[in-house]
Amino acid sequence: MATAPERLLLRLEWKVVRRLDGRLQGAHRTAHRGSGIDFTGLRAYTEGDDARHIDWNVTARLDEPHLRVFTEDRELTVWLVLDRSASMAAGRPGRGKHDVLAELALVLARLFGRGGNRVGALLYDTGMLRVVPPGTSRRHALRIAAELERTAAASGGATTDLAEMLDAAGRLARRRALVVVLSDFIGDGDWERSLQRLARRHEVVALRIVDAADDVLPEAGLIVVEDAETGEQLVVDSADPLLRARLREAVDDREARLAAGMRRARVPVHRVDTDRDLGEALVEVVAGTGGRKP
Repeated sequence: MATAPERLLLRLEWKVVRRLDGRLQGAHRTAHRGSGIDFTGLRAYTEGDDARHIDWNVTARLDEPHLRVFTEDRELTVWLVLDRSASMAAGRPGRGKHDVLAELALVLARLFGRGGNRVGALLYDTGMLRVVPPGTSRRHALRIAAELERTAAASGGATTDLAEMLDAAGRLARRRALVVVLSDFIGDGDWERSLQRLARRHEVVALRIVDAADDVLPEAGLIVVEDAETGEQLVVDSADPLLRARLREAVDDREARLAAGMRRARVPVHRVDTDRDLGEALVEVVAGTGGRKP
């Protein structure tokens, strides 16, 4: 009998993976044109070469500039950074942010793995880390899905430390890689500095998962509002125009700070709403990056 991750993958392969297959595939160099991994030899310097690759010892010995030559990797290592904090539980049953994150992670793992790229995952839940080492097979994608099914115990009392989540990704990805961060980016910490450090070493893409509950307070009279991460509760009048205006200002301020931080870090951020068709959302993500293949 098929497990829940297997049933989910079968559905996603039929509805989403086939639509995207060919847009993301392996056997292509990454967008980075770095020095690569394997040293293959030396050659004489020619005009236009990157001076950072000059071997100064050989240059001094031969009295002529020589470059170190490396082979660029054609396979890509992809790290999925998966936010499993309490704020990601928002949304209607079966289609909350947790559910959309799981589907995105499974589709991306399958797409990249089909092309021969190695995909690993870091699951972060307010300081608790679980790591799935990089792999390529369909079974490996199912392993990531199985890890996502495991519900971490509610920690409570602290909001997500986004900086620590990004720093953990930097410690984990030692070689240059594509790092895809899947999160609602609701949390504390000086995450912008951490994101900049991560983006200097790796190619980073942010998929921001958003539910309507993040932005809009329903007009339902007196309601109990609970912070998903701290558990703090407050009774509010949802019809109070002053309250609604303050909430709108807070949401706009959060949006502006997030956009500015991503822009300064030069990290593309793509919004994925929980009520969107996943295939359409991912097609837009690929189109937004110029259809670049990894």
